[in-house]
Amino acid sequence: MPSLKLDIYRPPMVALVLAIALFSQLAGFSQAELRVGFYSQTCPQAEIIVRSIVQNAIRTDPRNAPILLRLHFHDCFVEGCDGSILIDNGSNPEKKAPAHVGLEGFEVVENAKAELESVCKGVVSCADIVALAARDAVSLINGPFYEVPTGRRDGRVSDMSLAANMPEVDDSIQVLKSKFTQKGLSDRDLVLLGSGAHTIGTTACFFLQKRLYNFTTDGRSDPAINPEFLPKLKAICPPGNLNDRIPLDIVTANTFDEQIFRNIRDGFAVISSDARLNDDQTTKRTLEAYASNGSTEACRPSFTKDFAQAMVKMGKIGVKTGSKGEIRRVCSNFN
Repeated sequence: MPSLKLDIYRPPMVALVLAIALFSQLAGFSQAELRVGFYSQTCPQAEIIVRSIVQNAIRTDPRNAPILLRLHFHDCFVEGCDGSILIDNGSNPEKKAPAHVGLEGFEVVENAKAELESVCKGVVSCADIVALAARDAVSLINGPFYEVPTGRRDGRVSDMSLAANMPEVDDSIQVLKSKFTQKGLSDRDLVLLGSGAHTIGTTACFFLQKRLYNFTTDGRSDPAINPEFLPKLKAICPPGNLNDRIPLDIVTANTFDEQIFRNIRDGFAVISSDARLNDDQTTKRTLEAYASNGSTEACRPSFTKDFAQAMVKMGKIGVKTGSKGEIRRVCSNFN
């Protein structure tokens, strides 16, 4: 109350200046928030252009759908969703980190950026392109379409040392949970994003070597692998075969659906990190809820709806907005 009394006796001009300053602070805060339709005035065609580029990329090579989804995940888990994964210049850019081995999709983002620069120069960030491209990649293969809040700016830091805490294929469930928690993501998000995203896409045999041939100290395979499935995995990925690829969902590899959860539940997970969901009671319960095909539709959680919500949540990790960061002219280089 004393502060209110003092305000009454301030000279009108001082009060006016304070009011303007307060308004400016509030306006700055609102501008710093991500929002759906961020480019509706400055570049109305932004999302249409990105979707068109992604559509052409998937039409040319269907692998681009999971590739763009993975690119967004890897970008957000290091330095936040700021396009740092795209950088080429510098001595040790983030994309060279071991955790990003095999990451692709950079040329699709660059194509979208080039098209946007020709229409709306210096307006749309590379970080937003990555987020929009992931959404479009999912929806174009009959996954959920969801609104993407935009307004991210591109980060000015990209260093491979910062990728040391990326989720790894051979992490234990405790480590995976910890890494997701550090990013503000829940155990449910871990199930949805860490494994649910594997409803599409393939993995290289490189990522199965430890699980198949050196999981235990005496060189045995992961006991979580269904005995019927183990010889099939070994036939596709014999010792030393690093480059051949195998679908992450061996049943419905090209369909965005809940089958991946049934595979994991029944011992048919391809990679170790998926199988580890069965090692923790919380993630196991969530896994089984999505895997269940015996419950009624009203009771069963919606994978597509929950996946979309988790993607939006992940897309807000560590974003740079307002006066932070930059709008790159070329996604692979700092300005």
